Amino acid sequence: MVRALKIGSPLVRKVYHSDLVAVVATLASVPPAERDRLCGLLLCDADWADRYTRRLGKAHPKWGNGTLRAAARAYKQVNVPTIQLADCRDCLKVLTTHFDFPL
Repeated sequence: MVRALKIGSPLVRKVYHSDLVAVVATLASVPPAERDRLCGLLLCDADWADRYTRRLGKAHPKWGNGTLRAAARAYKQVNVPTIQLADCRDCLKVLTTHFDFPL
């Protein structure tokens, strides 16, 4: 795991349903053993893009505007309807382990 993000921190945007769907579609595109590393990269990319956007007033050319959804678009994604429920659950579990709050 790269690091845990504290939700509510000024450098972390709100997470919406569209962000979760995009992250699941991205994480489901790689084998389960690689998901934790990729999730950490996604979160770092989104954080850097958010800082870039706040500082320069425009979206980062690769990672977008700082949302998880925009950062996830820089990676390969699978078609959401083809994701099995167990895979979806596992991908969401990987994502929530990177957030600093209990479920």
